[in-house]
Amino acid sequence: QVQLVESGGGLVQAGGSLRLACAASGRTFSNYAGGWFRQAPGKEREFVAAISRSGVRTSYADSVKGRFTISKDNALNTQYLQMNSLKPEDTAVYYCAASFARVGVSLAPRDYDYWGQGTQVTVSS
Repeated sequence: QVQLVESGGGLVQAGGSLRLACAASGRTFSNYAGGWFRQAPGKEREFVAAISRSGVRTSYADSVKGRFTISKDNALNTQYLQMNSLKPEDTAVYYCAASFARVGVSLAPRDYDYWGQGTQVTVSS
């Protein structure tokens, strides 16, 4: 069984930065394609970023492209989301996800097998 635990959320002013981490236990992260999603109050969960199993390919939502960077460290079984130039509209609960069936990137929540518990990110104006 795989467990994903996020950390790094918090309160930041607009224009600031945060780095989210997602630590996996139970299986090595090198066997996973990873993703980050977010959900704001009253809205559906939306795709933020994804990374392939090898870590070579990445994909981003248009709303975060150029500001967010997804990465993973297979040796530490951890994936990251570096968030820069944060905006109030980035406020949401952020979830990491992992898929051991996929090799490439996926934007669809249904393609992921395991999810973290979520971490709150609040950006003040």
